[in-house]
Amino acid sequence: MTARERGERRVDRVDRELDDRELLARRFEADRGHLRAVAYRMLGSLGEAEDAVQEAWFKLNRSDVSGVENLSGWLTTVVGRVCLDMLRSRGSRREDPLEYYVPDPIVRVADRTDPEHAAEVTESVGLALLVVLETLGPAERLAFVLHDMFAVSFDEIARIVDRTPAATRQLASRARRRVQDATPAAGPDARRQREIADAFLAAAHGGDFEGLLAVLDPDVVLRADGGRTLAAVSKVVRGAEAVIAQALTYARFRTGTLWVVANGAPAALSVSDGRPGALMVFTVAGDRIVELHILADPERLAALDLSEEDLARAAY
Repeated sequence: MTARERGERRVDRVDRELDDRELLARRFEADRGHLRAVAYRMLGSLGEAEDAVQEAWFKLNRSDVSGVENLSGWLTTVVGRVCLDMLRSRGSRREDPLEYYVPDPIVRVADRTDPEHAAEVTESVGLALLVVLETLGPAERLAFVLHDMFAVSFDEIARIVDRTPAATRQLASRARRRVQDATPAAGPDARRQREIADAFLAAAHGGDFEGLLAVLDPDVVLRADGGRTLAAVSKVVRGAEAVIAQALTYARFRTGTLWVVANGAPAALSVSDGRPGALMVFTVAGDRIVELHILADPERLAALDLSEEDLARAAY
């Protein structure tokens, strides 16, 4: 073989390797949205979900997947394993009280109608469910999320958690019972939910005790998360009258309100001097508000996917 022929072979091999990497990159990008959805449900954190997806990309580049028949399934299990490790690490170093924790919301302006936003709202998972998922052990959460939400088989999940398929099925079953017991029933349509949320804010701003009582479930739960910066505001308040007392207290501070959609639910973002102050997400079942999740953590509020133009639309 001549030097020229050897050179041509090397060029052909390099070209094939480049083609393979480009193909893998395209395949990965096609699955990125799905992988992000898996990681978000596993972690409840948008930043950590992105980290998990990026780690899956690194593992893909380091692995020989020529024999993998279902690359999407392979990537899903890789993300699941990465998230499991992250949850275990988080549990060993967690400092923030879990009782107050509000997962990262996926927020969009309420009247945005672009197809991407519509898909996000349709496929989103409610904050109430994410709060329940936070109470599960890492292996339970993995089994429930992958099997019940993404139809991954117990055989595949068992290899991730290093248990038998039967034991993995039990993990998912225990998690499912916890979720069913703690998750509110399905609410009315989006328009009716927004009407109820509107009525709550109007009654709060007007100091209308009876109006607030009319839209709150007697056993309503308010969860406020101020993060490390505003730890003093973090609390859990239970019962309609206690929640009303909180609502009337905070209604004294007049700020602008921007209506948004957070994880498919109506939410009111308070805005002051062009900056977000707190996000209140309403969970409605029947015709009553059963849960209120308030994110007041300045760091996470600053990371919301909202532009200055969006914030400028807040009504005072």
